[in-house]
Amino acid sequence: MGSPIVLGIESSCDETGAGLVREGRLLGHAIASSMDEHARYGGVVPEIAARAHVHALRPVVRQALDNAGLTLSDIGAVAVTTGPGLSGALQVGLAGAKGIAYALDVPLYGVHHLAGHVAADTLEHGPLPNPSVVLIVSGGHTSLLLVRDLARNPIEHLGDTLDDAAGECFDKVARIFGLPYPGGPAIDRAAREGDHRAVAFPRPLPRSYNFSFAGLKTAAARWAEAHAGRGLPVNDGAASLQEAVVDVLTRKAVAACIEHGVGTLLVVGGVAANSRIRSLAEERCQASGIELRVPPPSLCTDNGAMIAAVGDLLVRTRAEPASLDLSIDPSAPLENAALHPVATGAVAA
Repeated sequence: MGSPIVLGIESSCDETGAGLVREGRLLGHAIASSMDEHARYGGVVPEIAARAHVHALRPVVRQALDNAGLTLSDIGAVAVTTGPGLSGALQVGLAGAKGIAYALDVPLYGVHHLAGHVAADTLEHGPLPNPSVVLIVSGGHTSLLLVRDLARNPIEHLGDTLDDAAGECFDKVARIFGLPYPGGPAIDRAAREGDHRAVAFPRPLPRSYNFSFAGLKTAAARWAEAHAGRGLPVNDGAASLQEAVVDVLTRKAVAACIEHGVGTLLVVGGVAANSRIRSLAEERCQASGIELRVPPPSLCTDNGAMIAAVGDLLVRTRAEPASLDLSIDPSAPLENAALHPVATGAVAA
């Protein structure tokens, strides 16, 4: 008999996701987004996100099961994001996961959200080479990691963002430029009509594996202010900003591969859907003899399939499941794929 089917639930921000994975194969998944409800505020409103998860969780799980041709009784384990993320949003997903695991009497696993982004690539390209360098780029996170066995080994941080993440920079500058939320896709679209050489935006921290995009955001704001009253060449600004961000990200990632003797680079997270980061990473990896792996866009943004993928790895390595005292950790550092915090005052079974 093979490994059980793992249900993954993701609710860390504004997407409610459910996915089903067995032995590294994605069987089905579904996503509901509350992004449109947040757009008028220019960013995610935690209370609105939490309420949206309450309404979406059950239908999304049902849709994922229907897409896979499965029923609830086919689930053999449940994995859920327990951090990092918005506290209220995480609580909704965890409550649903606990209910399903308890009702079916199956193991429950807490999963680190960023480890989910890493595991998402395995659903498209198979097991991760050991070791791999991983560049995570999203709205709230930018990290450069050395990953060995994702389910068994601690994750080594080569560099992290010191202030704004890459996606956060895109969102904030898009608003300055008068582009819609979310800013990442809007910047990407505008950049296709612009000249990335038009504005000489800075490349922050060139001699470090850490990242800093707050100064770049400020430089873009000053550039926009300088054009006040005489027309802002938005497309050129977007293209130049995007080039600065992507240049820094890909240059450091490839340098890390070379320094550590690693032949595979993964680029994951929501910003990995950006067309320019994909093309420049491919160009630089080819020039350095490095294999580039990037998940398809549907698996780059937050989704339940990536959480199920981590759960599937934990099941297959016989990792210890969590107890029903499992809690959330909204600011959890990325150290291991499994994240099993226990509620304060609770006693683990």
